[in-house]
Amino acid sequence: MSNNTENSENVGVIKSVWRWFRRPTARFALGTLVIVGFVGGIVFWGGFNWAMEVTNNETFCISCHEMEANVYREYKQTVHYNNRTGVRATCPDCHVPKTWVHKIARKIQASNELYHHFLGTVDTPEKFEAKRLELAGNVWKVMKETDSRECRNCHNFDFMDFTVQENRASKRHAEAIDSGKTCIDCHKGIAHDLPEGAFDAERKINKAAN
Repeated sequence: MSNNTENSENVGVIKSVWRWFRRPTARFALGTLVIVGFVGGIVFWGGFNWAMEVTNNETFCISCHEMEANVYREYKQTVHYNNRTGVRATCPDCHVPKTWVHKIARKIQASNELYHHFLGTVDTPEKFEAKRLELAGNVWKVMKETDSRECRNCHNFDFMDFTVQENRASKRHAEAIDSGKTCIDCHKGIAHDLPEGAFDAERKINKAAN
């Protein structure tokens, strides 16, 4: 009698184990889902950041011929490209925010630039020159609104030694601090050619800001 009972119990255990393998419990399914979600999240986040970095360098920026043939060639003639200290500011340094939230916003905005790239909006020097003032004005407006945030990644009034600057530069910087001006107020055309009508556009921007 006891042997029959023991055999029945063994059979019951085997059947339970078999059912467990055939039909995973809700707890097992949830655990699997969590693990898959965790691994998937790592893969997605890694891929996302990889894509961000791939599109956040000078090589990518000038892969569009309208950039390489126009503003990039101008930039190569400026102090931001070649200077006595060997410190170079590349396209993303000036045009892509460092902080994550602002960087994402800028990348989303850049999708519009890709749209116009495929449309061929500025795919010739003539088309680019016709749009130059509008394009420059958009950048100036953003820089004005952000207090020249990207400029300040390298340049900051707080860290300037006015005693080693030229008299004109130290005077203008002191005036800028007193009047609350930002970098782009005085340094338009520092990396790219000024478009025709730039000063009229500047007056309009300043008038709108006031």
